[in-house]
Amino acid sequence: MKSRAAVAFGPGKPLEIVEIDVEPPRKGEVLVKITHTGVCHTDAFTLSGDDPEGLFPVVLGHEGAGIVVE
Repeated sequence: MKSRAAVAFGPGKPLEIVEIDVEPPRKGEVLVKITHTGVCHTDAFTLSGDDPEGLFPVVLGHEGAGIVVE
């Protein structure tokens, strides 16, 4: 399935809204329609390029809230 996401393609670069592929949920997983997401200090750290574990491209905003749809 397709979705839209704000993707960081490199350190310090502006986020780009792009269409991404999302795999359907597997056994024991659910599909959540994200309605809100927070951006915390780890997202900023990754985007800065100073995070040694930061890999690009990356979809930031791991503090999501939404509705289970499947």
